[in-house]
Amino acid sequence: MVALIHGKVERFWRNEDGLGMLEMILIVAVIVIIAVIFRTQLKEIVTSLLGKAKSKTENFMDGQ
Repeated sequence: MVALIHGKVERFWRNEDGLGMLEMILIVAVIVIIAVIFRTQLKEIVTSLLGKAKSKTENFMDGQ
């Protein structure tokens, strides 16, 4: 009986099915956590980049 349980536990431990999905979920979770922690800084960076893009577009369209 103990050998049967030991065999099942060992097969379960060595089973690697779905390991790729788990890794992807962990990577996404880390990215989300980093985004939440640095959301104000990210917002400032994106706003700055969009402002620069807008001014360059306006300068190009005005022929300057």
